[in-house]
Amino acid sequence: MTTTPLRTPLPKTATAHYTIAMIRDEARQLIESGLVSRHQPIFTLCGHIAAREWPLIELELEQYDYLLRDCIGDLLPCETWSDD
Repeated sequence: MTTTPLRTPLPKTATAHYTIAMIRDEARQLIESGLVSRHQPIFTLCGHIAAREWPLIELELEQYDYLLRDCIGDLLPCETWSDD
């Protein structure tokens, strides 16, 4: 008689969904803090975001036709400047 070990199901973890607005906000904060430059590629952001979350962010970027080689500044909407 052979017994097979019982397999316990892996716990289901909640997968966070990242919106393009959340990614843009994170990019803006990193630029304002001086950690990244607007001219660096989007891929640079992965150094500031948890590795387990990066695939979800990549999927969201792909949906909006962003490439990892595009500039971080491309994520941000146009800025308006007022004359002093």
